Amino acid sequence: MLQEERIVCYDKELDIEAYRFRGLLQKFPNHFHEYYVIGFIESGARKMTCRNQEYILGSGDIVLFEPLATHTCEPLDGQALDYRCLNIKNSVMERLVAEITGSSRLPRFSEPVLYRSEQVSVLQELHQMIMAKTEGFCKEEYLYFLIVQLLAQPQAEAAPATAASAVQTAAEYLEQHYAEGISLDDLAALVGSNKYSLLRGFTRAKGITPYRYLQALRISAAKKLLEAGTQPLETALTVGFADQSHFTNVFKECIGLTPGQYRTIFC
Repeated sequence: MLQEERIVCYDKELDIEAYRFRGLLQKFPNHFHEYYVIGFIESGARKMTCRNQEYILGSGDIVLFEPLATHTCEPLDGQALDYRCLNIKNSVMERLVAEITGSSRLPRFSEPVLYRSEQVSVLQELHQMIMAKTEGFCKEEYLYFLIVQLLAQPQAEAAPATAASAVQTAAEYLEQHYAEGISLDDLAALVGSNKYSLLRGFTRAKGITPYRYLQALRISAAKKLLEAGTQPLETALTVGFADQSHFTNVFKECIGLTPGQYRTIFC
């Protein structure tokens, strides 16, 4: 039986998380993160959907997930995944981009995949230094080199302002009340729509169903609590899950680790 390996390291100097997955066969459901994810495939093949576009990934490919970019990922042809990634908070990315370009505009990549990219070597070296807990400014240099290379990639136009709509109203309600008990009936009544119309419109606009959107918000809030040392059970109840078992299952689906494993990175 294939032995899985899941390792996460938090670098306090850079304020960045580094993930290492080896031998992974897990399928990740449609979800998003509130930070940038820059990862690369060491081996294995995956089918990925990002913002309703499908991509086939293989060794040497880089993935670029912007904050709130919805995506799914699953094994292709039963191949196990060896994968490394860096999670970079908006505030960290904004500071780096401002120092490099003089502008605080956050990057928006035209494509979420760089096939057989030359940037893999820089990303891999930086990732290894973080995992090895290397001290000194060498790894910081590599971080700047990496961001410079990524900023050289084609950038998308700034996203247009979102007009007031039933979808936006529903999304904002979920963002403000994610820890409460919420039903599709509640959302439909809030925006004055029938449930199916809201479900269809929300999924089309956001690339994710309202329920998955709610789960992603709860997981994002849970990560902050776990990082602060809150126990998994208290975290589960605080962010709106009915019990720890359900919370653990959803957290591992989206993050690849159990809440307890994630908490130990910071405590």
